[in-house]
Amino acid sequence: MAPPAGLPAKVVVVPPNQTLYITNLPSAKIKKDDLRTALYMLFSTYGPVLDVVSLKTFKMRGQAHIVYRDVQTATQAMRALNGFDFLGREMKITYAKSRSNIISKLDGSFKAPAASAAAVVEISDLQNLIFNAPVAGKAAPTSALVPPALPSKPQGGDQAMADAASPASRGTKRPREEKEDEEEDESDSDVAMEEDSDDE
Repeated sequence: MAPPAGLPAKVVVVPPNQTLYITNLPSAKIKKDDLRTALYMLFSTYGPVLDVVSLKTFKMRGQAHIVYRDVQTATQAMRALNGFDFLGREMKITYAKSRSNIISKLDGSFKAPAASAAAVVEISDLQNLIFNAPVAGKAAPTSALVPPALPSKPQGGDQAMADAASPASRGTKRPREEKEDEEEDESDSDVAMEEDSDDE
């Protein structure tokens, strides 16, 4: 299919989509979470934003995807914000080439990516024995799903300790005067050290 007349051969016309592709975003000056929040706040003025995808990888820096619920809202936001000065740089906005996974999940047409041949791993019987073996020194659990039974609560409810109420079982606090007198007596009992002379 050839592009319409008046367009260069490399320009590919992307059909309208709920997902907008934004380029020329500042990547070094702002953190990823702050960039996502700022983009969400800016684009949500045109309608409900379902998702903001902004990655800081080398390949995806300075780019983001904004997902709207419908095409009309995405078109309105694209027309209003294309060329908008966002954090010192003019945004370039186009429709995304493919549908977002969120949109596919909402309409029920989402299919998980197929696992590659390298991702499929077969586990041998020996590996099962090693990884599912009981821990050394402990008995193998009879049933991992049944929690151990708790002991039953004693009859009669809570009871106070028998000796806690009697004043005889409590200790007595020593008055301060006795403590100070003992410290003075101890300081009086100190004996000065005798000097040893090395002259002998």
